[in-house]
Amino acid sequence: MADDLRVRPLTRADHAQWLPLWDGYNAFYGRSGETALDPAVTAMTWSRIFDADEPVHGLVAEQDGRLLGLVHYLFHRSTTMIEPICYLQDLFTTEQARGKGVGRALIEAVYDAARAAGASRVYWQTHETNATAMKLYDQVADKSGFLVYRKPL
Repeated sequence: MADDLRVRPLTRADHAQWLPLWDGYNAFYGRSGETALDPAVTAMTWSRIFDADEPVHGLVAEQDGRLLGLVHYLFHRSTTMIEPICYLQDLFTTEQARGKGVGRALIEAVYDAARAAGASRVYWQTHETNATAMKLYDQVADKSGFLVYRKPL
């Protein structure tokens, strides 16, 4: 990736470029068409990023004024440690930016933000079929060995 790639916090002025990235992320995970997120969820996610009382944060990768990727992360407590933990919840880059260091730069920026917040760990999950992303993840983190279980309520 060119040297002029910049990772920075999301701003309200980014909404028009953030939304297609957010929609692309959700489409990648099958949340589009009839299974698309309710627009209220998208609006609330955007709102939370800018609410000082919320633990949700957002960063974007920008080059030449164009957003190439996004990452959202949040901090939470744990019953097994004193320091907060950082959960990297959403990571997405444009197709053209893949394999060019944008995802890595976004992950590294989350690591920096987590260190600055005193977090002891950053973790995330991905779908077992996301082999392309896992090639990067295997380079920048360790697999925990844990599987995710969930039950819609």
